[in-house]
Amino acid sequence: MFTYIKNDLPASIVVFFVALPLCLGIALASGAPLFSGVIAGIIGGVVVGALSGSQIGVSGPAAGLAAIVLTAIGTLGGFENFLLAVVLGGIIQIILGFLKAGVIGYYFPSSVIKGMLTGIGIIIILKQIPHFFGYDANPEEDFAFLQMDGENTFSEIIKTFSFISLGATIIAVLGLAIILFWDKVLLKKAKIFTLIQGPLVAVVIGIIYVSFTEGSKAFGISSDHLVSVPVPNDLSSFLGQFNFPNFGAITNTDVWITAFTIALVASLETLLCVEATDKLDPEKRVTPTNRELIAQGSGNILSGLVGGLPITQVIVRSSANIQSGGKTKLVAIVHGLLLLISVVLIPKLLNLIPLSVLASILLVVGYKLAKPSLFKTMYQLGWKQFVPFIVTVLGIVFTDLLIGISLGMGVGIVVILIKSYQNSHFLHMEDISNGKTKFKITLAEEVTFFNKGAILKELDQLPEESFLELDVQKTRYLDNDIVEILEDFSEKARNRNINIKLISEMGIVENPNSFIKFFNLNPKK
Repeated sequence: MFTYIKNDLPASIVVFFVALPLCLGIALASGAPLFSGVIAGIIGGVVVGALSGSQIGVSGPAAGLAAIVLTAIGTLGGFENFLLAVVLGGIIQIILGFLKAGVIGYYFPSSVIKGMLTGIGIIIILKQIPHFFGYDANPEEDFAFLQMDGENTFSEIIKTFSFISLGATIIAVLGLAIILFWDKVLLKKAKIFTLIQGPLVAVVIGIIYVSFTEGSKAFGISSDHLVSVPVPNDLSSFLGQFNFPNFGAITNTDVWITAFTIALVASLETLLCVEATDKLDPEKRVTPTNRELIAQGSGNILSGLVGGLPITQVIVRSSANIQSGGKTKLVAIVHGLLLLISVVLIPKLLNLIPLSVLASILLVVGYKLAKPSLFKTMYQLGWKQFVPFIVTVLGIVFTDLLIGISLGMGVGIVVILIKSYQNSHFLHMEDISNGKTKFKITLAEEVTFFNKGAILKELDQLPEESFLELDVQKTRYLDNDIVEILEDFSEKARNRNINIKLISEMGIVENPNSFIKFFNLNPKK
């Protein structure tokens, strides 16, 4: 794990700066104490990072659960009752892991996963534009199209131009310039620039700028445009920020319903992120999904026990890790430790970081996820890849993550059905000497009820006084629905004077009396 420490330590610092405002923003969007988001970030980094089999995935509180958390805290009668649901949700996730439910993660089409990454990249860019210009009315990680502040993604951007903060914009532009110059020029000059990352320099410059312009009406940055970490007065007040679940509510049916909801949604988001990060991983390592569910469940149990939000693996932090050169799970663990150390020792220093500088970091992350060249590549792969991809992208941008992925999956399934319809059989026609037209239908290896329509259409269009050769030699699975279609056609064939020759591994049968009896005697497994 320490082999790539020179890569992992700089990457962990970048992930820390990305994670900090997002942890706070999700807690705010969830209607939970701000510190609960930080707790989830710490546990997601240290505990889940250590237990997970993913080398580059980073876990923490997720935006996709914010609406569920907000509703649950109100309906369950308090935050402590909700924490019990988080603990129970974690236990359910561990059970799912032992039941091998992680296999679900392997069934997401590549086009949908790429669409998810691109959609998240676009939404990061769109959502960070207001923060870049110093308009922070909406929380950092409210990624839904319809926002908490009553605006939508695009109306928020338009409204931003009436509330531009000059100081925040200046330091954001400077921070973005530093990051890009570091990435495009300095990284190629000397190894020192790989150890000291551009985002770290941008944040330091931002803190210095805030310190020197404090009190300036023209160029200063007000406190509502800075990071806002809770600042305890002493150890007692720090410990007072932790909350504990109310185990007396364990008989509450609503608590169990919320627990199952958290477990299912958190598991789905995690499995999607695992698939996405594995595709982004330059080393092309494969994450064991069942182990990931167990790791996430363990993290959620601990998070719920000490007052944290639900945890999932998160694509924004994971992609920031990969883009920063992270190689092993040390990045996730160290980023969690940095969150812990910073909120304990230097919360006042953290509260000097401009949100606009952090927005500049996220803009770069978003662009790298949604490069324009990817659209061209997906288009060139054909409509069967491009349509699920673009539907997923648009769904995420104009609704939210889970709805966007669901739409992409729905379109992907339709594409599969169309491909299955088209590829169930091959039809060949030729003339023979006695004047009858010979048709040959070769069935594919697997023929299911999805193919009923296509095969029935071909059979019904065969002309009278013709000859049909039906080849099932390569067919390994033949659905009973198809056998019944063939049985019905054999009756029609006699009435239309169509001769049938059945070619199978068992030999050749002329005008079989019953397809059902034949395939029952010689079943296709």
